[in-house]
Order: sequence, then C-alpha cells, then structure tokens
Amino acid sequence: MASYLLRNSPTPTSEKKFTFSTWLKLSSTSTAADNGIVEWYKTSSERFQVLIDSATRQLRVYAVESGVVKITIYSDMVFRDPSAWYNICIHQDTTQASASDRLKLWVNGVAQTFSSYTYNFSQNVNINVFDGSGTKLNLGTRGEAYATWLNGLLADTYYIDGSLIAYTEFGELDSTSSIWKPNTQPTISSFGNAGFHLKYEDSSNIGLDSSGNTNNFSTSGTLTQNVDTPSNNFATINPLYYSTSQSTLSNGNLTATSSGANWNNFHSTLAPSTGKYYWEVKVVNVGSNTHPIGIVGTEASDINSTSLGDSFDGDATGISYVQTGDKDVAGSRTSYGNSYTTGDIIGVAMDLDNLKLYFHKNGVYQNSGVPTSGATGTGAISIVSGHSYLASFAHYNTMVDSINFGQGYFGTTAVASAGTAPSEGGIFEFDCPNGYQALCTKGINSF
Repeated sequence: MASYLLRNSPTPTSEKKFTFSTWLKLSSTSTAADNGIVEWYKTSSERFQVLIDSATRQLRVYAVESGVVKITIYSDMVFRDPSAWYNICIHQDTTQASASDRLKLWVNGVAQTFSSYTYNFSQNVNINVFDGSGTKLNLGTRGEAYATWLNGLLADTYYIDGSLIAYTEFGELDSTSSIWKPNTQPTISSFGNAGFHLKYEDSSNIGLDSSGNTNNFSTSGTLTQNVDTPSNNFATINPLYYSTSQSTLSNGNLTATSSGANWNNFHSTLAPSTGKYYWEVKVVNVGSNTHPIGIVGTEASDINSTSLGDSFDGDATGISYVQTGDKDVAGSRTSYGNSYTTGDIIGVAMDLDNLKLYFHKNGVYQNSGVPTSGATGTGAISIVSGHSYLASFAHYNTMVDSINFGQGYFGTTAVASAGTAPSEGGIFEFDCPNGYQALCTKGINSF
C-alpha cells in the first residue's frame, strides 16, 4: 500500500553523524518488493536508504551522492520471521578513522556482521543528503523514485542528529526470557536540530514528534494505528503458510483474499497450549462453499505439508463453524447453530484450560454456549487435549475474511463499537468473555 510518513528535513546539527533506531515488524517476507524503512531523498542521484532487500531479505544500507554509489552494505542476518518485532539501531559517523567503523548496525542488541561492506565516504566528509537543502525525510518507503513501501509495522522510531547513542539505550535483554525488549525512556541529552521521536500513539496525528523539536511528519496515503507493539506482540495470519498462487494477505496479514478451486488454509502466528483466548473473524465475502472458521493443532498434517490439502477441520484436532450453521469436528459435520453470510462477524472463544470451544455469530453464542462456564462447558465443543492450537480458517474459490486478534480493525475499518476489552490489551467489536485474553504475548504470559 502506498502509505508512508514524510517531512522536509531541516538544516541539521551535523552532516557527519547520527543515530537512528526503530522497531520493525514485517508483514511480508516476499521477494516481490523491497521493504523501505527510512530514506533521505533529494533526487534519484542523491539519496540515503535503509531497507530490507527483496532479493536477499537482508538489512541493506544504500547511498548515492552525485550519481555515484557511496554505500552498499548488507547485514549477514536474514529477516524471515513475520511474527517477530526487530529493533534496528544504526550509527553513521564519518569522523571515524576506519571506513569499517563509519556505519554500524545492531539488531535486537546484536552487532551485525556483513556479507558485504562498501563505504566510500571519506573521513570527516559532510554527506550532502543530510544538509537539509531540499531533502525529504521519508519513513516506511524505499523512495519516491522506486514506489516501494514498507509492508509491516513501525514502533518507537528515533533519529538523533549529531550524536551516537548506545544501542542499549533503546532496548535491553529481559532477565527471564532473554528476549530483547524496548527501553521506553532512553537517555538522550539532545536530539539535535533535525532529530525526532515518533511514538505513533496519537491516532489523529500519527507523525507527531515527541522529541521537543516539533519535527512532525505528514501522512501520504492511509496509515492505520495498531496496538501491536514490541511490548505486546499480537498474532496475525502466518504469511509463511498459505497458497500464494491463489491467495493474498493484506492489511498487516489480517485480511485474506482467495480465488481458485483448491482449499487455502490460514493459521495464526501464535499457538498457545494453555489459557483462554478470544478473537473475531469478519466474513467479507462468504463464497459458495463451507467457509470453515475455527482452530487446529500445530501437529496437523496440513500445517507441515508442502502442498495444501483438504481444509484444516478434517484433521483429528480440527474444529470449525461453517457457513451452513453446522460444526465440523475432525471431518464429521453435525448440526450446531445459525448459518452466516457476508458481513457477519464470527467470534471464537477458546478455553484450553477446560478444553472447550465456543463460537458466536454477531455476539450471540451458538448452541446457547457460555464461555465462562469453565469445566461445565455449557454449549461447548470439546477440544482434543495435549496440543498447542492455532486460530484457523479456510477458503475454497472466491472468499475474503478479515481477522481481528485484538488489533481493533477489520481490514482498514476500526470496530464500530468496542466491547469489553481483555485485561492484557486488545480491542474487539463484541465483549471479550471475562477471564479470556487476546491472542498476544501479554495475554499468553498472563496464564
């Protein structure tokens, strides 16, 4: 989608030295297009770019001055995980004596080594793309000349003009999990004249600068604020498993669109084994087949198969609610509730502590289900024990679904009237049952 943030760059404190840090979650690992992160742009002959390269999926820094390529740097690290948040920190400093020290990268606190490192700016040189004279500073794009944009999310983005700020100011290792987590209060004495800090927390002003410089960004296209953050990572549809020839994922991997006379299975990036979870699926185009919505164990044959087979609900662990109103349990279909169609919202309440599953249609639980009934399981469908479970749905021919794991949107449309929210975060159209959580890291860790 052609959406990004932009502003004219002011005259900087330094044309030699800066720190850039941001959190990034990729929605696609496709080789179709580069994922642009940040760019300083005058013309196609004067630009400085940081991106995820489409061909190699490596972090790439590229700079051209006066039409001559000055920087071509590729990290050894490959970005393949669409469920992960990455913290990227960059130091640019032409005052360093050694060319190999003039640009350094860290990802999640790890200093990067490079499959290639070409740096041809001389020591102490001013890089003219940073001089503020006619330079556009763009976030979320590779560049106007190339018309490629970030397919993913950004969070907590910093640019410190004229200073090198330690990567440890932007993140730290969690003492329990050893996962790199955000530091929301880094020590920064000065942002410099051109510096900024974007929190993305004001939905009416996504590009608001919180550094004190008022270097605010304007929006090109339509950007959607998301509760998915490095501090609370929400599930999405997993882009590593679906038929790319017959289906497309969009809207941050929360909308699936299919066509073609084969089953196309879609599964969540997170798969808990304990706890209670709630999510919603909006049926954008119901199609003409069974349109199953439900869950399946991670050991299901379709999950690990290199070719898409039958719908997930034919697996021994698969359970779904289909458009005819039936339930399908391990391939056996029986009467269950009301039929559903285009425009309906299907809620799923999965209780893995009591091994019970409930579905609602537009807020009305089918089979008189009561998700808070615990071991009693009033109106519930029984779940097979001993498995981790994925939120799942399947398409056959032309079908479209938008799933809300708590992000608060169906596609690009915010929920109409948010119901009761879970305690660990998430926004839903209907009430999240008491004691249930969104399918997110804080939700999973609460059990």
